[in-house]
Amino acid sequence: MRYKRPDIKNAQSIIEAAQREMKFTLTLEPTKDAATTITRNIYESFRMLGDALLVAEGIESQDHIAPIKELLKLKVETKRPINLISNLRRLRHNINYYGYSPSIAEVTDTISIAKNCFKPLHDAVIEKIKSQHTTNYTPE
Repeated sequence: MRYKRPDIKNAQSIIEAAQREMKFTLTLEPTKDAATTITRNIYESFRMLGDALLVAEGIESQDHIAPIKELLKLKVETKRPINLISNLRRLRHNINYYGYSPSIAEVTDTISIAKNCFKPLHDAVIEKIKSQHTTNYTPE
C-alpha cells in the first residue's frame, strides 16, 4: 500500500460512482449473457466502497484485497453476511482470469447479496468518513 494525502472529494466521487453502478446493474435481467457483467459490476461496486474508505485515509491500495478487508471491518447489520463479498471477489477473479461463466443461480445469489448488503455498507462508509473527517463531506 502507498500512503498519500487523504482525499475526501475523491472518496465521495468513488462512493457516488459505486452507487450509480449498483443502481444500474440491478436493473439488468439475470440472463446467461448478462451473468458476467452483473457479477463483475456488483463486485466492483462493493470494492469501490472499500476503496473510498482507503482514499479518505490517504491510502492507495495495490490490489482488491485491501478495499474488501476495509469493508469487512465495518460493524454493520445486514440480512446476509458481509463476508460473502470475499466470495464475490473470488468469483470475479475466476471470470476475469479463467474465463469462468457464472450460473444463473450464482448471479441470483450475487444480486441477493447486493440487495441485502450494499445499502447498509454504503451508509456505513459515508458515516465512517464523515465521523473521521470533519471537513465538508456531503454525500449525495
